[in-house]
Amino acid sequence: MGRVLKEHMKRRDFITLVIGAGVSPLAARAQQSEGMRRIGVLMGYPDGDKQAQVGADALRKGLQELGWIEGRNIEIEYRWPGPDAEKARTFAKELIGMNVDVIVPSTNQVTAIVQQETRTIPIVFAFIGDPVGSGFVQSLSRPGGNLTGFANFENSIGGKWLELVRELAPKSKRVGFVYCPAAAPNVGFFHAAQNAATSSHVTLIPLPVNNSSDIERNIVAFAAEPDGSLIVAPHAVTLGNRALIDKLALRY
Repeated sequence: MGRVLKEHMKRRDFITLVIGAGVSPLAARAQQSEGMRRIGVLMGYPDGDKQAQVGADALRKGLQELGWIEGRNIEIEYRWPGPDAEKARTFAKELIGMNVDVIVPSTNQVTAIVQQETRTIPIVFAFIGDPVGSGFVQSLSRPGGNLTGFANFENSIGGKWLELVRELAPKSKRVGFVYCPAAAPNVGFFHAAQNAATSSHVTLIPLPVNNSSDIERNIVAFAAEPDGSLIVAPHAVTLGNRALIDKLALRY
């Protein structure tokens, strides 16, 4: 419970990290010049996603509390590529071309794309997993390069997700694990769940996905047998297709 509360506080205080790690250089430069500063926010969620909007609102509110008022001394450029990697790359290039002072990406997929596109603009990532294993930073204490931020999950949370399934649906003998195999933290979550499944007498079935077609095909195939439950690892592909996953889960 303590860890869950800690992670909840991290989400609620998302702006604290942004200010401490990425926006403070803006403040230093603002002392030298009173010009307008620009922040690029690149969300790995589709436009209109409620969860993503909560994060965007927290960023805006936290900045206001520190005297950074949108329209007065900062401009915030929001982009919502969802699970579309090519759209995310297009938006990243667009923000870089606008000479933003800092970029705030969310999800591993979007962060990786922004990292590939710029090695000079400060990047403050959020809502990702395993930043070290993903190659974003050298270590959490000494990130190095132009990236810093925080991870929402440790790999071990995959085992905790399986425990929750066992509590919520004790009759389930089959658990499908929906994850993106290209994302290091997703693979880590799956391995943690796999280890937990061995001692829980549950059959864990990998359901790797890279797009919406994979999601529909794998969940439909998994639903062909009874007594199943799903675990869905967070990634731009799964978050961006949340409505589809909900629809399929309800159907089956």
